[in-house]
Amino acid sequence: MTDDEIRQAVAADVPAVKSVTDAAYRHYIERIGVVPQPMEADHAANVAAGRVFVTGEPVTGLVVVEEHPDHLFLDSIAVHPHAHGKGVGGRLLRFVDAHARARGLPEVRLYTNALMWENQKIYPRYGYEVVERRVDGPYDRVHYRKRLD
Repeated sequence: MTDDEIRQAVAADVPAVKSVTDAAYRHYIERIGVVPQPMEADHAANVAAGRVFVTGEPVTGLVVVEEHPDHLFLDSIAVHPHAHGKGVGGRLLRFVDAHARARGLPEVRLYTNALMWENQKIYPRYGYEVVERRVDGPYDRVHYRKRLD
């Protein structure tokens, strides 16, 4: 696999999925006051369910998606800090769009913590619009959607 390819994760990728997710989200713990939800995910179950796609050798980025009847939910996107600025996140976001289109889904939805302001600058550049801000338990979230043409 080249660094540009994105493939479905397999069981052997679970440690890398956990490692990249933890590295990508760890610095938010102090800022938001709780452990980010992607760090607490059941990575093995997500991989087994076919919801995780990875890129890089070794893995430098990943997405976790969930298909719904009317949209694809982008549950998590993680890029290892040493790969920041190399276009990994953009490639993953474009992959999510293509994945949704291939399944005939008209939009992609996601949310990010309101205190993860970096993400709130990124998502609009990729065509996402804010739908609402809502508190879900300990998480203050900004919800986004991207309608696919």
